[in-house]
Amino acid sequence: MKQLKSLLFSAAVIILAFSCGQKQETVPMDQHSIIPIPVSVVPAAGSFTLDGKTAIVLQADPAQVQLIGEYLKSSISALTGLNLNIAQEDRDNAIVLALDASASDKEEGYRLAIMDKKVLISAPQPAGLFYGIQSLQQLIPAHGGKIPGVNNQFSLPQGSIEDYPEYGYRGMMLDVARHFFSVEDVKKLIDQIAVYKINHLHLHLSDDQGWRIEIKSWPLLTTIGGANEVGGGKGGYYTQDDYTEIVRYAQSRFITIVPEIDMPGHTNSALNAYGILNPGITVPEATAVPVDRKALGVDEEDPDATPYHTGIEVGFSTLDTDSPVTYKFIDDVIREISELTPGPYFHIGGDESHVTAMEDYIPFIEKAQEIVTKYGKKTLGWDEVAHAKLLPTSVAQYWAKAENAIMAIDQGSKVLISPAVKAYLDMQYDSTTHLGLHWAAYIELDEAYNWDPTELEAEIRREHILGVEAPLWTETITTMSDIEYMTFPRLAAIAEIAWSPKTARNWEDFSRRIAWHGQRWEAQGKNFYRSPKVEW
Repeated sequence: MKQLKSLLFSAAVIILAFSCGQKQETVPMDQHSIIPIPVSVVPAAGSFTLDGKTAIVLQADPAQVQLIGEYLKSSISALTGLNLNIAQEDRDNAIVLALDASASDKEEGYRLAIMDKKVLISAPQPAGLFYGIQSLQQLIPAHGGKIPGVNNQFSLPQGSIEDYPEYGYRGMMLDVARHFFSVEDVKKLIDQIAVYKINHLHLHLSDDQGWRIEIKSWPLLTTIGGANEVGGGKGGYYTQDDYTEIVRYAQSRFITIVPEIDMPGHTNSALNAYGILNPGITVPEATAVPVDRKALGVDEEDPDATPYHTGIEVGFSTLDTDSPVTYKFIDDVIREISELTPGPYFHIGGDESHVTAMEDYIPFIEKAQEIVTKYGKKTLGWDEVAHAKLLPTSVAQYWAKAENAIMAIDQGSKVLISPAVKAYLDMQYDSTTHLGLHWAAYIELDEAYNWDPTELEAEIRREHILGVEAPLWTETITTMSDIEYMTFPRLAAIAEIAWSPKTARNWEDFSRRIAWHGQRWEAQGKNFYRSPKVEW
């Protein structure tokens, strides 16, 4: 009986402590779970209490930071249920967003200081404030859904963070050509990757199976070319208004959209629509499906147009590289998309064009570069483009052959690092993974993490590298849930390689931190891969 009374008394004390607003135990800042790991973390004693009376204070021109403040308000609400006010006047119990040129000598750098009465995020540019917010959110002991705060109070550790990225280009690629994904799915992905300070989303907008963006001067590209996908599904496409909305939404998350129109290979969806572009290719018989043009509202037959390709074989298609009509087509496509794209890059593909003779491929790539330049963009291309003469502003994306990347470097071009054996998110985790392929490798989480762009080849040095990108091809990916499963947790690993200094990265520490992110993903309903390499 005495023991029972003691237990009841202890329980009563605990309930009283919670009801009186006792703060939860605070994890010291040097035991944080921030991904990507910051450049510098200095812990301090004590904590800051985030509660319903905390304000978000904007110490800058509202035109520059108002949307960032509203993003922070919305994010904290989703994590904690708190509805914070946004103010202009400095005060205690506040999260202060300040534009300050002295905060960092890096364009995307930021400083985060958590004190007992205030949190200060300062940066020379708005992008730095946004990245500081991502780190702050990962210090809040809440995951959304069930609110773990005591009396809606959340204890953040005191200390300071100084941080900036290793590489200026930190990207993910989404293939919307093999399978189509809606505007809402793309916006959801943008929100998810922004958390990890990814700042480029490369959209693979055309391939043999489907054409995914409206070109007003060539309308059948979407009417016909957009009405197919792997497996013979109905496909889909983005209107120019849809694409503009994706670009706008990405900009609000400090992400640059990089459009890709693959050429001269991977072009069967264009040849479905316009036979005049077809030099006489043959679609693999087992995956060829006739195009019912009348069912799509097209009265004119086109005997030179190709059938649909519903499989995943590559390398059989090419544009007619000798035809002036081809270059009129390319000019129109690049012009219309460039007008909708504020970012600096236009990706021309250039990979796996196996039926294009090299003597035709080289002048084609050089002409495509000229057109991209004419419309004010810089050319990106898969590493095969290095066989052509590259412009100094062009970038080769190293995915397959190091010798191609080195040829680009020898011409004075930068390289974007995306080795299929390390960074391809569509590769299976292991032989039991129900999605993905494994032609390049099985890529478990530790394999996605334990490499560095400067250690792939001796001839590819830090000064040659523009950044790092993780592509997700979608031959086997059909839903947003599939995207999440193949992307997370591996994208977090790639993001840390792209952002954090090599000396700060450590697999054992990353595996501890990613487990905390798994708790947040689970609370948010995200379908992620629970790697056996991590104690989730």
